[in-house]
Amino acid sequence: MNEPFAAVDLIRTKRDRGTLSTAEIDWLIDRYTTGFVGDEQMAAMTMAIFLNGMGRQEILDLTNAMIASGERLDFSELGRPTADKHSTGGVGDKITLPLMPLVASFGVAVPQLSGRGLGHTGGTLDKLESIPGWRAELSNEEMYAQLRELGGVICAAGAELAPADKKLYALRDITATVEAIPLIASSIMSKKIAEGTGALVLDVKFGSGAFMKDIDRARELARTMVELGTDAGLNVSALLTNMNVPLGRTIGNANEVRESVEVLAGGGPADVVELTCELAREMLALAGKPDVDVEEHLRGGQAMDVWRRTVAAQGGDPDAPLPTPSESLEVRADRDGVLVQQDAYQFGVAAWRLGAGRARKEDPVVHSAGIDLSVKPGDAVKSGDLLWTLHAEDADRFSAALADLEGAWEIAESGASNTVAPLIAERIATQ
Repeated sequence: MNEPFAAVDLIRTKRDRGTLSTAEIDWLIDRYTTGFVGDEQMAAMTMAIFLNGMGRQEILDLTNAMIASGERLDFSELGRPTADKHSTGGVGDKITLPLMPLVASFGVAVPQLSGRGLGHTGGTLDKLESIPGWRAELSNEEMYAQLRELGGVICAAGAELAPADKKLYALRDITATVEAIPLIASSIMSKKIAEGTGALVLDVKFGSGAFMKDIDRARELARTMVELGTDAGLNVSALLTNMNVPLGRTIGNANEVRESVEVLAGGGPADVVELTCELAREMLALAGKPDVDVEEHLRGGQAMDVWRRTVAAQGGDPDAPLPTPSESLEVRADRDGVLVQQDAYQFGVAAWRLGAGRARKEDPVVHSAGIDLSVKPGDAVKSGDLLWTLHAEDADRFSAALADLEGAWEIAESGASNTVAPLIAERIATQ
């Protein structure tokens, strides 16, 4: 059959800062997904987009074309509002674990389709697989049943959800075009819109441990995604959150599950509780339940009840002991003062060196590996105080992790300012 377009013409249009039509984008994504357009031509297109950007309609068209490449889920039969959260990833970011059961405890269904970690950022599914027996892979029927019965689920996204995005992301990863905001936004939002949720809150992180180091770029990404969601009919908003410092006091897998359970029990680190509660309020408001007391559901055990039931529903034992490391190494302060720096990126890389993360998608993670933080920026310390503890299954990993932590933290003289930057910088919603 005669093709209505030629890939080289579309590449030339974008190279010359032109605008692609809806029909051109639909054709390009369809033909790339089916293999008619090759990787070499799509690589040229992604670089043209990286260099020249895309307009709002083009990004919406790209998103819709990727959604159309696969299936769309429909939760209307649940008879209750649905809400989801997406984080752009960070160090110590275990928020999904307490957030899903907290929001679900208010009668809002939470279909949290999550991913795995790569490099210095952790993955929600990796963390949960620390729980003996817990499984991430659910069929659509199992996911729907769990949402009907328990109100929440955390599981892997099916292969049929925006398959064009999976293929395009792999190409971007090897062509230095991952950072293009139109491609990031359409990648994230194609999966979230195809997922079928009615409300979506975006946790867009900035800082050393984030994908977007610069707050202005993070803001641009957040606004682009909010516009995409709005154009697709979602109730959507975004919080810009600070990822210069690890979130909470644990970095890893099993230790982050332990910390999440502490939050669900009414305790846990203040920053994890703050972000969990703010995101929960935002999700519930967008789902039509404003002005609720989310802290009361942490204190009262309602969120914990949902957690235990959903873990058990996916084969996990909520009472089983979590993996513990065979080797640990303590790092102590060499002087009195105030901790004023704790670089999230370097701590994330150190945890990865210990085995908590993976270099390739095929690599296994060591669930017991990671770092426990005894102090956070703003805390006063005395010489000899415990700063953090490194955990691994192989003691030979400690030297590389310690090398990564060189220059990652600083203790200033006693009397130094212990002011800490706000965790949540701003909220972005439809104008």
